[in-house]
Amino acid sequence: MFIAATLAILATMVLALVRAFVGPSVYDRILAVNAFGTKTVLLIAVLGYVTERPDFIDVALVYALINFVGTIAVMKFHKYSSLAGPPADRDDFADL
Repeated sequence: MFIAATLAILATMVLALVRAFVGPSVYDRILAVNAFGTKTVLLIAVLGYVTERPDFIDVALVYALINFVGTIAVMKFHKYSSLAGPPADRDDFADL
């Protein structure tokens, strides 16, 4: 049963990689990479359960956090061409 789950996760990871390389827009590619990272977390958790190593869950959680922060950083960089965010409007402080 766990072999079938692992194979299904690997199949969806391959499909996510195909979408990442073929995706029609940058947002589709970023979403595919994020989905690939999520499937990696699932794969680590299943393998940790199969091998009876509960410390793999900690590794999966850390990887999930890195995946989330990385996806947010890439989206912000794509939108603003910088990780600093949108440029400050100098007219905001003109009234002070």
